[in-house]
Amino acid sequence: MIHPVILCGGSGTRMWPLSRSYFPKQFHSIQGNRTLLEDTILRIDGLTDVGTRLAICNEQFQFMTQDQFADMDHENFKLLIEPCARNTAPAIAVAAKWIIDNFGSGLMLVMPADHVVKDVKVFLNAVTEARAHANEGNLITFGVTPDSAETGYGYIKAGSKIENSIVEVDQFVEKPDLETAKHFLASGDYFWNSGIFLFDCRAWLSALEQYAPEIYSNSLLAIENAVDSDFGLLLDQHHFDLCPSDSIDYAVMEHASNVSMMPLDANWQDVGSWKGAWKVSEHDDDGNAQRGDVYLNDVKNSYVHSDGRLVVVSKLSNVAVIDTKDVTYITDIDESQEVKSVVSALKKQQRVELDFHRRVYRPWGSFEGIDSGPGFQVKRLSLNPKAEISLQYHHKRSEHWVVVAGTALVQKGEQVFELNINESVDIPVGTKHKLSNLYDQTLEIIEVQTGSYLGEDDIVRIEDKYGRIKEEHS
Repeated sequence: MIHPVILCGGSGTRMWPLSRSYFPKQFHSIQGNRTLLEDTILRIDGLTDVGTRLAICNEQFQFMTQDQFADMDHENFKLLIEPCARNTAPAIAVAAKWIIDNFGSGLMLVMPADHVVKDVKVFLNAVTEARAHANEGNLITFGVTPDSAETGYGYIKAGSKIENSIVEVDQFVEKPDLETAKHFLASGDYFWNSGIFLFDCRAWLSALEQYAPEIYSNSLLAIENAVDSDFGLLLDQHHFDLCPSDSIDYAVMEHASNVSMMPLDANWQDVGSWKGAWKVSEHDDDGNAQRGDVYLNDVKNSYVHSDGRLVVVSKLSNVAVIDTKDVTYITDIDESQEVKSVVSALKKQQRVELDFHRRVYRPWGSFEGIDSGPGFQVKRLSLNPKAEISLQYHHKRSEHWVVVAGTALVQKGEQVFELNINESVDIPVGTKHKLSNLYDQTLEIIEVQTGSYLGEDDIVRIEDKYGRIKEEHS
């Protein structure tokens, strides 16, 4: 039985400003109507003998991940929640141990959540062909047949053929410069390292124990001491934190003798730049890809994305224009990898736009900033049906709530009462309060905050149905 293991970590900074550290690219739609994670969830529906799907993510993404599985009507999944980021080797190790504990053994199909695979049938055929080889204890990596000289990918040099399409791995190669990448492409011996793997759980853990014993021992202790809840399995923080932060390639694949490669020619892309987003999108007759409310006038070979307002581009070629509600980013599309230096510079300025969109998602729904100034800010809160904000209070701010849609159940101090449309309530500084939506309609609230400090870390939780008492953000 194959258990798909979806890696949902990563901050996605190369896709800024659409991707933010608290809402990274795997939860966005880059092409089509589904998000990258949703596409990954559905990608393996055509396989036979598929077991429980596992998703591995950081604590801050657990609710978004859970919601997207629910949106795809996939209830047979398990969420493994990392208390801290430790790269792919520890994440895959805890997934392997969970599968062994619950099923005795099985194969793992490891897939990052942020890839695009257009030829799904070809992908599934490759997995099916590699399956028998993995059942013999071999660790299989999928190498993508390159169609251009890319400097943003690692490479795999193919060795001798083993059986059918499967070959030995001669060498793993770091991301090359352009001239080296051109040589790799011309030789025909090199493949892009996709980061997709297939292997038996016990074979993987055996190799991990041999080549990365510290990751092996602490990963197993992290899952043995994990806490199960309605939201997923929270790994033990102490032991997971002790794991060296290492990738599967560095920890095992570059050292093990039983590593093989399955070539993959399935129109794959790791959408790690706006050039990558352009490549996987539908193009018009001038080679342009566009999303949202966009008007193009004499534009060629460009990618233009609007999150809301009309974006007009005229008399330009080879540009990427990304317009969100709070940031507009324009660059030469061939230089879109340089967003890393932009992000680094903005990080030094402590710009909040690196972390959050204007709309911020929470387990109960979302809030969106409307206006702000010295001593005040205005937000629009949207509570999902049957959701509630934690019972909490603030040290430095008061709040005024106005209901604009739905019906709110309010706890203010020891009072509990309902508010209907056009009704309001004041929440003074230091007063414990909670907001609940008991109905099937989304509850919309306009919140006006006033005070000497309005940061999201001025929240003291007393009770929370989502298990976030130890967190600082709402």
